[in-house]
Amino acid sequence: MQASPVPVPAAEPARVIVTKVFVRGLKVDAQIGVYDHEHGRSQPLVVDVELDVAVSHCDRLGDTVNYETIGEAARAIAAAGHIDLVETFAERLAQACFSDSRVTRARVRVEKPLALAPHAAAAGVEITAVRA
Repeated sequence: MQASPVPVPAAEPARVIVTKVFVRGLKVDAQIGVYDHEHGRSQPLVVDVELDVAVSHCDRLGDTVNYETIGEAARAIAAAGHIDLVETFAERLAQACFSDSRVTRARVRVEKPLALAPHAAAAGVEITAVRA
């Protein structure tokens, strides 16, 4: 005689509390740098962004942050003119991401692939900003 299966209580459905929206490896040309040879010319940046978005259910694009807006913001910052530091670029991009009130945290990484070439693959900065 086989034992009856033990009933398992029904689990509560999982509840999403944070959605992560990200863009990796975004290539942006920018006039950036503090040295004389960096003024008046563009150089490549590689940008990674990860956002925590306070949404619990997404069925439509309007329910979340459209990651295309991250690329648009990065290109707009680059187009606005010369920036001395990658830290400044990263902070401006994080602030642009907070224009969507659902964003609670932004992690922005900016690499300058040519900064230490050929001795290093890239140099840069990563910042994490949280909504105040």
